[in-house]
Amino acid sequence: MISSLNRIKLILILCVFFCKDATSQKEENDLFVSKLLTAPGSFTNGVEGPAVDKAGNLYAVNFQRQGTIGIVTPQGDASVFIDLPKGSIGNGIRFGKDGNMYVADYTGHNILKIGMSTKQVSLFAHDSTMVQPNDIAITNRNTFFASNPNWKAGTGSVWYANKKGKIKMMEGNMGTTNGIEVSPDNKRLYVNESVQRNVWVYRIKGNGKLRNKKLLIEFADHGMDGMRCDSQGNLYIARYGKGVVAIVSPEGKLIREVKLIGEKPTNIAFGGPDGKTVYVTMQDKGNVEYFRTDTAGEEWVRMHE
Repeated sequence: MISSLNRIKLILILCVFFCKDATSQKEENDLFVSKLLTAPGSFTNGVEGPAVDKAGNLYAVNFQRQGTIGIVTPQGDASVFIDLPKGSIGNGIRFGKDGNMYVADYTGHNILKIGMSTKQVSLFAHDSTMVQPNDIAITNRNTFFASNPNWKAGTGSVWYANKKGKIKMMEGNMGTTNGIEVSPDNKRLYVNESVQRNVWVYRIKGNGKLRNKKLLIEFADHGMDGMRCDSQGNLYIARYGKGVVAIVSPEGKLIREVKLIGEKPTNIAFGGPDGKTVYVTMQDKGNVEYFRTDTAGEEWVRMHE
């Protein structure tokens, strides 16, 4: 017979086992389910460029009005972080190894640098011959790639900026270049063409030179916008108009599609306490959604090394 003490121990062991199992099941059920982070209309329809700092704060452009950068704390409090210089409107945002924020200013043909402690805005790179720097990607050497779409002409190009902000075109004669990302090993550059629905992959060589262009994946319908890599090298692609985030392997296989609440996602960032929260900016709703995934973002991992 089981003594009273042993019976109690057995009950406690079973409770721990089933509680852990229930918790694990709940976490699994919560994966890839999109939820609202900010209220609809909290951003303008120009909401873009989400990026997360080391403290877990989320930033995105055009909070409340055009020309701003908004901040959403881990507690969910949203406010204006900074007003950009007059005439500047941001798009893509990235954090450099130096801790500064870099912003694609598409109206000014600039990449701006913002000191996080001082909020001082300075010019990092400029070229008036660019139609617009749209999205930006950053390497582990703190060099940059920027997409440069011409929406009216249906064309685009890819530009490169070194550590000192010297910028030049690296690839032309493309479709409407938009989302852009560097692989976790910093050997490959991914670039998508929104209208043509192609995602291309290049080998990155010295001084930002691009070689061995190959088609990674082509979609039959709907557009594309921003992209980010997780730490395993999978691409998370905002499928504008379809209302999903497509997760694509480094080999070009569509792993899954995450259904969103809105229909027009513009860009993506990883954050949260473990880097496994995916934030998605939504043009049609003027807000930010989020969902949990099973792999941390590459940028988040690099930032916390």
